[in-house]
Amino acid sequence: MSPIYLDNNATTPIHPDVAQAMLDCNLRGLVNPESQHQLGRESRRTLESARETIGRLLGLHLEDIHADHLFFTSGGTEANNLALQGYRLAANNKNRLIISGIEHPSVTTTATWLASQGIDVQTVNTLNSGQIDCNHLESLLNDETFLVAAMLANNETGVLQPIDKIVSLCQPRSIPVHVDAVQAIGKLSVDFQSLGATSMAVTAHKIHGPRGIGALITKHEHPPQPILHGGFQQAAIRPGTEAVALAVGFAMALELYVANQVGHQEHLLRLRKTLESGILSQLACAVVVGDDSPRLPHTSNISFRGKDRQAVLMALDVAGLCCSTGSACASGSSEPSPTLVAMGLEDEIIEGALRFSLGVFNTDEEIQAAITQICAVAEVL
Repeated sequence: MSPIYLDNNATTPIHPDVAQAMLDCNLRGLVNPESQHQLGRESRRTLESARETIGRLLGLHLEDIHADHLFFTSGGTEANNLALQGYRLAANNKNRLIISGIEHPSVTTTATWLASQGIDVQTVNTLNSGQIDCNHLESLLNDETFLVAAMLANNETGVLQPIDKIVSLCQPRSIPVHVDAVQAIGKLSVDFQSLGATSMAVTAHKIHGPRGIGALITKHEHPPQPILHGGFQQAAIRPGTEAVALAVGFAMALELYVANQVGHQEHLLRLRKTLESGILSQLACAVVVGDDSPRLPHTSNISFRGKDRQAVLMALDVAGLCCSTGSACASGSSEPSPTLVAMGLEDEIIEGALRFSLGVFNTDEEIQAAITQICAVAEVL
């Protein structure tokens, strides 16, 4: 039997139609979209069509001179870096950055670096539910705050964050809010205008698109300052030759996902419920982290109390099941999950936690086989 892949929050297998669209794009001989000759102009039209498609599907305002911006990046990590560092450069000497305690490493590590440069970085407390403490956030806001960064959905637990409440606290002080929506697009109905945030990071490879492309989306009046230099592409906010085929792949992946978004959500939620109920019914040691909170339909963080997460992970890998101990960007670390630590969970829950993240290509048969393998491994260990 082929390996059962339940690590879709790390990355998803590319959709065959996306791969074909990118191949067709490359075979057309498209070139640098900044070039002024015929092939360059054709490349520009293709690129901007992809940008418009992504913007339309994610709810950007695109109609007039006040249109929102969509800056292509190499992925979600660069988009988050551009937001945090770029808004710092545009901050008019304001010096406070506020992040949640459950952010992706691309946010927390950037914040740590900014702190080493003299930035006043404050971290919002996290409740046991997995949501941030908005009362604590409110106490941290001041006139020196240049940005609040909070993810829409946690990449380890799937718990959704109260972005509407965060925005409502920040708007009276005119404090920008940056939202990491990398795990949410496709799985939720994400509409940038309705979200109310100042900026939003997204990427393609979490929705069966290509690796190597993401975007930072910003309101028209709030572009960041560039953190890279060397060209005038994308209004010089993110210079560098744009990858047309990757943009086409991103647009195609988003179109495919959104076209059947309700069906995908129902499929993923059904598989997640089957996985969780199957494990909980057989293992007394199992507990679902964030079970009482609103969550993404495809993400399940299950702790096997009294078990060593690395040992369970390795045994499952030998058995042919792919999962993770947390964020893929921190998978080489043996340290406990910062997200679960921030939630204030018991040590035995933190030490035994694994993340199972489902994809639209997973089947009922795979989930039933996964339940059997997981329970067998947990009982032996």
